[in-house]
Amino acid sequence: MKRVDFGNGRTLSNIAATALPMFVAQILNLLYNIVDRIYIARIPEIGTAALGAVGMCFPIVILITAFTNMFGSGGAPLFSISRGAGNRKEASMIQNTSFFLLSAAALILTITGELTGYPILRVFGTSDQAMVHALPYLRIYLLGTLFSMISTGMNPFINAQGYSMVGMTTVIIGAAANIILDPLMIFVLGLGVEGAAIATILSQALSAAFVLRFLFGNKVDYRLRFLRAEEIRHCGQRARRIIGLGMAAFIMQLTNSLVSVSCNNVLAHVGGDIYVSIMTIVNSARQMLETPLLSITEGTSPIISYNYGAGRYRDVKEAGAIMFLLSMGYAGTVWILIRLFPSFVIGIFSSDARLMETALPCFNLYFSTFIFMVFQHCGQIIFKSLGKKNHAIFFSLLRKGFIVVPLTYLLPYAFHMGTDGVFAAEPVSNVLGGLACFITMLAVVLPELNEKKQPA
Repeated sequence: MKRVDFGNGRTLSNIAATALPMFVAQILNLLYNIVDRIYIARIPEIGTAALGAVGMCFPIVILITAFTNMFGSGGAPLFSISRGAGNRKEASMIQNTSFFLLSAAALILTITGELTGYPILRVFGTSDQAMVHALPYLRIYLLGTLFSMISTGMNPFINAQGYSMVGMTTVIIGAAANIILDPLMIFVLGLGVEGAAIATILSQALSAAFVLRFLFGNKVDYRLRFLRAEEIRHCGQRARRIIGLGMAAFIMQLTNSLVSVSCNNVLAHVGGDIYVSIMTIVNSARQMLETPLLSITEGTSPIISYNYGAGRYRDVKEAGAIMFLLSMGYAGTVWILIRLFPSFVIGIFSSDARLMETALPCFNLYFSTFIFMVFQHCGQIIFKSLGKKNHAIFFSLLRKGFIVVPLTYLLPYAFHMGTDGVFAAEPVSNVLGGLACFITMLAVVLPELNEKKQPA
């Protein structure tokens, strides 16, 4: 089983060996939701309405992802730093504690979601027509919360140990199953929207089973195990460290959920259900186009954390510089392509001619500053990888919570921009929030790394 050694070899080679499998994994992981939307949009007679209804569930799906990232993205950098410092016991306990937190949170979220799903969807602005499709989808989807959180939340620990190909395989298993099960459940068995949710949770269960089989097995360097009762009672300090660092990832997803709720509410009021469907397509396209960018930055993260823990500060700076250049190269290329061929991307998610005509100007406005996302992602990942939780939390909150959400209401109403105001909030935040994060990172991190001495 090939393993990437973060402490040896060229930095670029290590990044490529980690980021490329992660890219494939994240593309396929994205298919969990994207494939659902593509098939749902093509259900005869109700496709567009059903797509908008499922879009109403996104804030809850994002919230589950937020908790997953809190424990996975919070624990994995601490795990890598401990590995780099040679502290095997602490690294193992961080991994085991993260697994405990993930599992406990998944059970709580499942029960809470099942009990409060209907009133929450009402708060999100779901109409009676949309509720017919949204509520059944949500209730079935929530049953797979434990599978989803384990498969996604524990995968960073596989990658952090250098087993990036295994991390990729865990996602391939689930995604391949989802691609096969979606049309079977939706069209062949005639289960419609409910079939899409069933296909997703079955696929997530397969992926979670593979993750657990590997981490509990003998081939991995740091075997996963359940915390004993005594360890649970005394894991508070370690849990606080994991949650503290993971809070940045949590807030990022939580504010994404808040943005989704705000956008859907405003669009339903000033534009109607068709604009909610358009925003669902726009968000789906953003996830798809953003995934390679995430694979570059998240693939570099364990390398930065490991070398930081090992005191190899020149390697930390080199990894950060390579990450930025690769990210900028990708984002610049994609930004040009989506400016030239927006209808092609929209057509992936819907063949509705009326929807296409209305969606084009919204799509162009939303993605007008896509390239500036590089600054936010690179700055954020370096803060997280070095364990700088306060900076990571602040800039997670700044872009979405302090810029996008207020602008989502101010631009349509106070500045009378209507639906254009909703789609303009994101590009404004890309520029302001992204540059603020990146410039601050340079001002804080570079002087610190320059002052530290390399180990002899």
